[in-house]
Amino acid sequence: MDKQFIVNLKVGDAVFSDFVVTEKALNPFNQPNRAGEYYLRLRLADATGTLRAVAWDRGAEFAASFEVGAVVRVRGEIGNYHGPQLTIYGMEHVPVAEIVRQHFQKVAPRSQEDMLTELQSVVDIITNPHVRLLLESIFGDESFLQRFCEAPAARSVHHNYVGGLLEHSLEVAQLCQHFVQIQPSLDMSLLLAGALLHDMGKIEEYEVKGLTIELTTRGKLLGHIIIGKEMLDQRIHNVPEFPPAVHMELAHMLLSHHGQKEWGSPEIPRTFDAFALHHADLVSARLNQFAQVSTKGTQENGWTDWDRLLERDIYLGLAE
Repeated sequence: MDKQFIVNLKVGDAVFSDFVVTEKALNPFNQPNRAGEYYLRLRLADATGTLRAVAWDRGAEFAASFEVGAVVRVRGEIGNYHGPQLTIYGMEHVPVAEIVRQHFQKVAPRSQEDMLTELQSVVDIITNPHVRLLLESIFGDESFLQRFCEAPAARSVHHNYVGGLLEHSLEVAQLCQHFVQIQPSLDMSLLLAGALLHDMGKIEEYEVKGLTIELTTRGKLLGHIIIGKEMLDQRIHNVPEFPPAVHMELAHMLLSHHGQKEWGSPEIPRTFDAFALHHADLVSARLNQFAQVSTKGTQENGWTDWDRLLERDIYLGLAE
């Protein structure tokens, strides 16, 4: 059976293909004639995007046959309900032996080899000897580096795929280098270190479990900001004579990089470098988020579906 990828599906298409389930909700009907019956709403995904789906019949039966994260074989048709939506007529669980993982496991568009080369070039720019030694110690740890290269940067919002953390960190580093050109009083060494380390706690916050990205227990209880600060403290402890003032500023950059307390930062940025890091982080995340939403499907009028996180739909232009 040939895989039908979500990015290629259009209204009116008949569908018989495999998808991974990322969201599942069983809801009761409101109509009196269907009292006591349930319909099933799903969010299906593959490596190219996500798709809303609904099973009006046999909802409870289908829901009992799989859990979120499972791969299901679906038969149905693409309709139009505020954008493309798959109406499901039949569904079955796909055995693990039959799953083609590359159909579902999103990976960074850049090769790991290319990104590691860029990572080394960023470290080479750093002139502060203590900061450089710290980064060489961290990224010279093969176990850490492997986890850092494979980790996602998020579950769903931005860079939410294998290799996403490394890709995002390098984008933030690129933006920080441009910021220094505009404002030379920024500290290049501190900024680049903050760019590469600000999200390192995510290697312990998330785990790729099967075909989905899940939060770990430490991730749920502490979050990547606190985990990252703990990791920084431990690594600096092993660097001889690391300046306490530099340690404090790097720690502040990690703790404040979300920019606002209501966005999860224990503290707001109170140094020039921390303020610059926050905005580089935000730009990288938002641009990737915007780009991913832009690929989720276009309606006939040239607009994407409404995205609840961006709080907008996106105009891509009418097809010529």
